[in-house]
Amino acid sequence: MKRRLAYGLTAGGLAVALVATGGTVWALDRFVIPHVVVDDVAAYEAGQSAVSPAARGAAGDTSTAIVTDTSYTSADASIQITTTTAGSGRDTVTYHVADLTLGDATALRAAFANNQVGENITALVSETAEANDAVFAVNGDYYGFRDDGIIIRNGVVYRDDGARDGLVFYTDGTAEVYDETQTTAADLLADGAWNTLSFGPALVEDGAAVDGIDQIEVDTNFGNHSVQGEHPRTAIGIIDDNHIVIVVVDGREPGYSRGVTMTELADIFVSLGARTAYNLDGGGSAEMWFDGELISRPSNGGERATSDILYIGG
Repeated sequence: MKRRLAYGLTAGGLAVALVATGGTVWALDRFVIPHVVVDDVAAYEAGQSAVSPAARGAAGDTSTAIVTDTSYTSADASIQITTTTAGSGRDTVTYHVADLTLGDATALRAAFANNQVGENITALVSETAEANDAVFAVNGDYYGFRDDGIIIRNGVVYRDDGARDGLVFYTDGTAEVYDETQTTAADLLADGAWNTLSFGPALVEDGAAVDGIDQIEVDTNFGNHSVQGEHPRTAIGIIDDNHIVIVVVDGREPGYSRGVTMTELADIFVSLGARTAYNLDGGGSAEMWFDGELISRPSNGGERATSDILYIGG
């Protein structure tokens, strides 16, 4: 029996729901049981990367890094984190902004849970961050809950099955929203793609909120249709080449933060000066982590395991 699950109900929560409602073996296999495709990502990327060492620049040079409670500065990247609270009572919204300026575009990296690629492979954001010596991390697009989308990470192709509007970051510091169904991973790599994200929708284009985003469904697959309503959110925006803002909105906690709609999320990015912004996985997955500490307040009361992160090495 098909069931429409609440936004953000992925792997762990889905397992409980299926068992409790007599879900089929097929559904458990598709959405819960891990299926490993690459069992050692570090080794695979070392052998497969289409990005030359010169194009990677100096990413990884943190010898002169300076860290405070809310900032990080190194040759690779500078990070400034701020927290904003607006409204009052049940209408209160709290969100966290990481303003990133990259010395080299490849300083913004992606990492997979447990150093593996496949479906339903998860770990806490903090675990994946620490395993990759990150100083800053947020949850990614939860690629492992889907079996489609174009997935390029750190210059390596992991999936080439266009399904929706994606976001691509190039090694020259540019980024754009694109239609996955109108290109291929090979073509993107040839153009210098470094990372792609496949979730959505696009929130901001040409510096303005996208019309109609409060009616968009990002998927038609089981369990993850609707991203509408007031929810915790993670999204990423581009202000200029190598200048990125990442926003994590806390939610589902009246009096502290109710969460935001898609339009409200877009408006935050417009206020930050983003010319482009793109929605990532949210709900209980929405999380910002910095220098060993949670910056955000996940709605589950603690971290939720996810399949991937975006991070800056420290």
